[in-house]
Amino acid sequence: AELRSMKNIGKSTDKKLKAVDISCAEANCFQLGSKESYFMLKLANPEVCTVHLYALQGAIDDIEFKHLSEPVKQDLKSFSNKL
Repeated sequence: AELRSMKNIGKSTDKKLKAVDISCAEANCFQLGSKESYFMLKLANPEVCTVHLYALQGAIDDIEFKHLSEPVKQDLKSFSNKL
């Protein structure tokens, strides 16, 4: 599947993911997981923020990122803050 077909993945995020060799939803993002994908994005684009991490997790879970549970958001935020 194309990345842009996933929830939360717009044109800008799609471009950033492809720049770090994450180009196909099944082959990359699902296997790497949201944290590893975000880490790769953050290395290449220091300006990306925790919302990108939420969006990746939501894309993997096939839900809008704003509907992630609070425990999931807290875990992802803690990860992001450690980078």
